[in-house]
Amino acid sequence: MDTTKTAAPTAPETDAAEDKPVTGTPAEAGDTAAPAGAEAEAEAEAAVDAAGQEPGESPDDDETDPLPERPTGVGSAAAALTAAGLGLIALSGSWVARVMGERQTLIGQIESANATTAKEKIAALYGDAWHMTALVNGLLSTLALLLAAAVLAAPAFGAPGRAHPAWVRSVSWAAVALGVLGVLLFGLMYFDLLVPLPTAAE
Repeated sequence: MDTTKTAAPTAPETDAAEDKPVTGTPAEAGDTAAPAGAEAEAEAEAAVDAAGQEPGESPDDDETDPLPERPTGVGSAAAALTAAGLGLIALSGSWVARVMGERQTLIGQIESANATTAKEKIAALYGDAWHMTALVNGLLSTLALLLAAAVLAAPAFGAPGRAHPAWVRSVSWAAVALGVLGVLLFGLMYFDLLVPLPTAAE
């Protein structure tokens, strides 16, 4: 009878496999960490970009928002030129004033038939027509003065930094001067202070 014992089978070589060093170069080992580093850098850049924007603001907000409209001043320039034109027309004699004066002359001729004195006849034939002409031209001068004053006062009641150009202010001041001159001149003429009516011996 064979009494020799067989040798015990050897243990699995798992421990030996665990003790084996990691093969491969350091560059191959670093390749696995490279994507993670790039992703972290991209997230950091995105965070910086988001910090520079307000909440709820998209990057295209500055490009899509229209620029604020700035006043062009066309209305003020037109008003200043109109005021200066009215002042010149009033001083030189307007067509409206001439027509109104001629109409008043016709009315005076009709009324002069009932006049009993020379003073009444002169007033009816000439005085009323002169007064009507002075009144109409004086109203035009007053309108020019008010319009020019409104143009000069507009920046005080408008938005800050809305001053008129220099030439608009110059034309407005010229219109103010013409308007003041017209109001004084035609006012004195209307009340017979500058050019009184002639008198005739009765």
